[in-house]
Amino acid sequence: MRENAKLVAFVMEGLDEETQIAKGAGGDFWRCPSGLPGEVHDRTGGVAFSVPTLRYDQHIARQDPARTLRRLERSRVLLDEYAEVADMDTDRPAHDFPSGRAVGLGFVVRQMAAEHADRLGYQAKWVPRFTR
Repeated sequence: MRENAKLVAFVMEGLDEETQIAKGAGGDFWRCPSGLPGEVHDRTGGVAFSVPTLRYDQHIARQDPARTLRRLERSRVLLDEYAEVADMDTDRPAHDFPSGRAVGLGFVVRQMAAEHADRLGYQAKWVPRFTR
């Protein structure tokens, strides 16, 4: 398996895992009713979470399964675009549009892989290039 194909497979596995978790969480969306601070409700009105301290409710509500699934779908689009040109993503790319596209998308995919750096299989050589 080519090296960049391993990167693509690793990121895809992470996206698949997140997708299953989001689908398992149920509910199309979560919300924080204005009169009930600290509570996060699912679409049926049931209490999904009750966290009355430190305003966790707003953060949790923004991580609802539907929103997560939309984010993951956008990530898959980027990953698919990269997979088409991954073999051109090298440390010394040519000075043309396809090579530039490959390097640019490679940077994005490496950022995506870094989100899962705690998972088994992450490789340090995937650290995003051009970091400050």
